[in-house]
Amino acid sequence: MDSKINDKISLDKYIKILRDIYSSENGKKQAIEEELNLKKDEIQSIDNRIDILEKTNILLQKTSEYAREQAKKQIEGLVTNCLQYIFDENMEFEIEIQELYGKPNAEFYVITKGEETIRTKPEDSRGGGVIDIISLSLRIAFLQIHKPQVYGPLILDEPAKHVSEDYIFNVSEFLKQVSEMFNRQIIMVTHNNHLASIADIAYRVQLSGITSVVSKIEE
Repeated sequence: MDSKINDKISLDKYIKILRDIYSSENGKKQAIEEELNLKKDEIQSIDNRIDILEKTNILLQKTSEYAREQAKKQIEGLVTNCLQYIFDENMEFEIEIQELYGKPNAEFYVITKGEETIRTKPEDSRGGGVIDIISLSLRIAFLQIHKPQVYGPLILDEPAKHVSEDYIFNVSEFLKQVSEMFNRQIIMVTHNNHLASIADIAYRVQLSGITSVVSKIEE
């Protein structure tokens, strides 16, 4: 009889120990499940943020591409008008944008239309005069489309050095129209009399020995 009682007490103790172990492990399990649910919520939150960031990145890329395309068209239009005004030919300016090493890279071309269409790099199109005019018109275009707007004069140093005398009068008229159209002062250094003649105020700088002598050119 005592043996049976002792066995029952031992069994009760064992069961209690098992229950305690179960209770402890079940508590750990519940804590792990709660932590797991929290982690799942965090992962879901991170996934949502990643999704938003990816969509934002796509939106920014599209916006950037649109803005770049608009700026490209503005620049192409202004340079084309400049080339046609000065050289009096059916010339067009084209910008080709490609991805190079993960960054946009721009190549410039001059298209001359006649019996056949010729597409060349500016340096291969009628020499330095075309390059001078493209460089001049690009400077004007960048000034006008820049955000925020850039104020102040346009400063030029021999802007048409390689343009032949056949077209220099057109250059001078173009600069006058640019100044009036965009309400921008032009300060220019030039050896060309045609360009100097369009100035409201002009000065001649002459070297006398080792001294520079500045005198106002009267109209």
